[in-house]
Amino acid sequence: MLRMLAVLLLLGGTPLVMHAQEGVGKEEQEKKQKKGKEDKKKIQADEEKRRYKKHLENQDKDTRKRIERNRRRAEKHGPTQHRDPFLRRLFTRKH
Repeated sequence: MLRMLAVLLLLGGTPLVMHAQEGVGKEEQEKKQKKGKEDKKKIQADEEKRRYKKHLENQDKDTRKRIERNRRRAEKHGPTQHRDPFLRRLFTRKH
């Protein structure tokens, strides 16, 4: 009788259905993290673009023209440091 009561108590304390795979799987979790990182990068890029536009709006017309001219020259010559042509270097004032 005592044994039967102990067995019934042990069986009654355990759930009838036990799921081994409850929750989010590893692949699904990695996918969500990757999407979160992509969203964060997109938001950051949008914010950077907005700040740059605001910065340009704050400049006067001559400054905007100079920025654009220098940007074009930088794109043309690549990531290395640019060097002005010889005559321009020769006849421009040093600051």
